Amino acid sequence: MTADEQITLWLAQLRAAGRGVLVARLVIAAAGIVALVVPAVQPWDQADLVPIAGAVLLVGTVVLPDSLAGMIFLFVVALGWLLRGPAAPSWGLVLTAAALVVVHLAAAFAGQMPSYARVHRAALRRWWLPGAIAVVLTPAVALATALIRGADVPGSLLVTVAAITLTATTIWFAAGQKLGRD
Repeated sequence: MTADEQITLWLAQLRAAGRGVLVARLVIAAAGIVALVVPAVQPWDQADLVPIAGAVLLVGTVVLPDSLAGMIFLFVVALGWLLRGPAAPSWGLVLTAAALVVVHLAAAFAGQMPSYARVHRAALRRWWLPGAIAVVLTPAVALATALIRGADVPGSLLVTVAAITLTATTIWFAAGQKLGRD
């Protein structure tokens, strides 16, 4: 297949794409931009390679959400913060982490189906609860970390994360979610 045939096929698939697929890819793009911009405007010095590589990987993630580009994007943004960011939790860090969670969840949702698939509301509803839980847990973990930071209790962060994970799992199963296929 030649390049022009591939582009024609991709454009035909894009025209046939359902609203759910397009919304998922727009969410990936918007959250990815937030994950790139928020660390870039922070007062600490970020490596110049992070926004450049991140932008290329973000485009790859939007175009091919089931590719390795999404995982590498998450890794590059997180590594950029870990290498030069401050150790204390901040709102910039929480916003970046929440954006990375949204990129991850939206890419997982969009990667499950071809670009020309039609998504029904029932499939979208199944993703709202885990998505909301994940986005709410990000600032909750940051807040818990800030509260126990000066307590000098060994293992307190692990206990906090385990408690929040157990709470999320309980909410998940209480809402009737299942792990397998229906």
